[in-house]
Amino acid sequence: MPDSKKYDIILDALQQLLEDRTIQSISVSEIAQKAGMGKGSLYYYFPSKEAILDALIERSYEKTLQTAKNLASQTDIAPFTRMAMLFQACQNSSTAFLMQPETPISSAQDIAFLHQKYLTRLVSELKPDLTEIIKQGIENGEIHFDHPAALAEIVLIVIAVKLDNSLFPTSPEETAETLKGLIALLEKGTDIAPGTLNYLTFTTGK
Repeated sequence: MPDSKKYDIILDALQQLLEDRTIQSISVSEIAQKAGMGKGSLYYYFPSKEAILDALIERSYEKTLQTAKNLASQTDIAPFTRMAMLFQACQNSSTAFLMQPETPISSAQDIAFLHQKYLTRLVSELKPDLTEIIKQGIENGEIHFDHPAALAEIVLIVIAVKLDNSLFPTSPEETAETLKGLIALLEKGTDIAPGTLNYLTFTTGK
């Protein structure tokens, strides 16, 4: 069974190398050396440098994924309320990822690359939990929509990009307008009375 402590040591090694190196310039051998192990031992835990990078990013949003799973199980809370809480957790996680001191910041290009991968994984990992929340809303008659998984993906992509506001920066006013449009589409598409979701507010001042 793989040693979880060594797993984290490998991730820490890549993280430290990224502080003053580009992703492209770092080799698996250098990661292994930094981690204090042989290259063969490293391959026991990860098949490639890309896999190590993905695991490093994944480690950064563990709390958000746990929040999503907890929300999906809380059927006593209205579905749209849980959706709003999930969106906020998504934003908080994205902000924390960029601001934590240990986040690799060797170059603007690396920041963009890492953050794009981060958002992509975040959306894909949260989709099943948001889909479950929407399905629960459909089952109890609060949401009327035939494609819960598609709705979850569309909403997460818009929320991740607009609330994060780093891939395609816009002014707070433009972001707020986009989110208002999303809310209007949600209400119309799920057969909810206009204005029902006005309580869904987001922080857009980044």
